[in-house]
Amino acid sequence: MKKTFLPSFLAAGLIILFNSIFILREDEQAIVTQFGKPVGDSITDAGLKFKIPLIQKVIKFDKRVLEWDGAANEIPTKDDKYVFIDAFARWRISDPLKFYKAARNERTAQSRLDDVIDGIVRDEISNREMVEIIRSTNRIMETYDEGDKQQSVANQETNLEGARLNILSDIVTNVATRLEDLDMGILVVDVQLKRIDYNSQVQSKLFNRMISEQNMIAEKYRAQGEGKKQEILGIQIQKEKEILSEAYKKSQKIRGEADAKAIKIYADSYNQNPKLYEFIRSLDAYEKVLDSSTKLILSTDSEFLKYLK
Repeated sequence: MKKTFLPSFLAAGLIILFNSIFILREDEQAIVTQFGKPVGDSITDAGLKFKIPLIQKVIKFDKRVLEWDGAANEIPTKDDKYVFIDAFARWRISDPLKFYKAARNERTAQSRLDDVIDGIVRDEISNREMVEIIRSTNRIMETYDEGDKQQSVANQETNLEGARLNILSDIVTNVATRLEDLDMGILVVDVQLKRIDYNSQVQSKLFNRMISEQNMIAEKYRAQGEGKKQEILGIQIQKEKEILSEAYKKSQKIRGEADAKAIKIYADSYNQNPKLYEFIRSLDAYEKVLDSSTKLILSTDSEFLKYLK
């Protein structure tokens, strides 16, 4: 009889032992419930844990960062314009016991986050002007006069901070405050605006404005380029004039030296044979003055024709 009951006791003991222990992984946290009510504190450390078998039950929760993805909403801005906002957030369960009491499971928590995050995003967007929401940086517009019409050009270098970062920071702060008030055991890591689209009624106008703005920027750069071009051409023309002037100066110097040498040669020739020099010079004069169409009326005793007599 004793031999019959011993294996049964051993089997029962093993069953009770296996039902009294559980293992938590590094990415898990848990609470223990007894008859459906939580008992004890949250269990967040990984390892081998114990519970009362059959009476107590272990409910595990994810310890990792989870994702919340909201639906895109059309929200009015402070300046009475409409934008489509698609937001997402990352969150985690910071206190499993509070989380179980407030939401029970992740599906319920996601539904509660829909109400909290969507509401706060809507409030923040409604309190901002469109330019703050759309632009990732606060570019300001500088103006210049062109004739009687005042034009605007976007100044690319500004010292203003990005307004969108301020919006996201305010959203995260307000969401954290609201969840703390609800005591849900949830910590929001961050909230981001995944997509921001213009309303179709204003989209075409904004695109035209952007095109006009970029055209004015391009025109400004073209004007600056044209001015630089004229400056470079002016410098080039000035250098060209200086080179030509220097070349003319050198050519005149060379010509003067050549004329001086020629005159010296002529003078030396004249001194050696004045009659021959006078004859050659007269021939040169005849060649320059007389041609087939030249008519001269001279006296017979003219010095100019003395070698033609």
